Amino acid sequence: MKVLICGAGSVGRSIASDLIAHGHEVLLMDNQPTAMRVAQVPQAEWMLADGCELAALREAAVEEMDVVVAATGDDKANLVVSFLAKTEFAVPRTVARVNNPRNEWMYDTQWGVDVAVSTPRIMTAMVEEAVSVGDLVKVFTFHQSGASIIEVTLPKTSPVVGALMREIPWPSETVLSCIIRGDRTIAPTPEDTLEAGDELLFIVSAEAEPQALQDVLGSAPGTR
Repeated sequence: MKVLICGAGSVGRSIASDLIAHGHEVLLMDNQPTAMRVAQVPQAEWMLADGCELAALREAAVEEMDVVVAATGDDKANLVVSFLAKTEFAVPRTVARVNNPRNEWMYDTQWGVDVAVSTPRIMTAMVEEAVSVGDLVKVFTFHQSGASIIEVTLPKTSPVVGALMREIPWPSETVLSCIIRGDRTIAPTPEDTLEAGDELLFIVSAEAEPQALQDVLGSAPGTR
């Protein structure tokens, strides 16, 4: 993919390094000369410009980008970058950093945001996941579709422990996308079985009923 990252601070540089390691092309943009730490991510292209300005985005050929990441420390700037990328350049996917959780309600499709990433919210979800075996934990929500990623650690008492995947009556609008077992990541197949302590990651549509998934897993009531 071709990815533009607006905001070349520590967050933007870290994202760039990871994407480059996975074989993607990355352009890092920032309007602060002090942020031009090219030596730290030498494989990326760098551009000293303001991502909130149309001229800068045109110069960066944003219409050719597959993804635009708004990763600055300013929520207003991240919203403007996402809005321009989506409305002026029809970028297929925008990802925006939420710095202040109180601003999260603005990060929606009206502002051109496909995925909003709020570090405090993700950290809260991870804390809940660490202390609540059997509870469904909403990790984050895709704003465009309303679908969510839900995590649950399978308790020993769950009726699906030892069951074949093909025998489990998963609710509609619910897809098991990944099984994490110890240090292994497993893409589930119909012949796989579930074990106590497995971490399950589900993609759940906005129309799905969490209670239906809880009933199948035999987990405690309540989605956090």
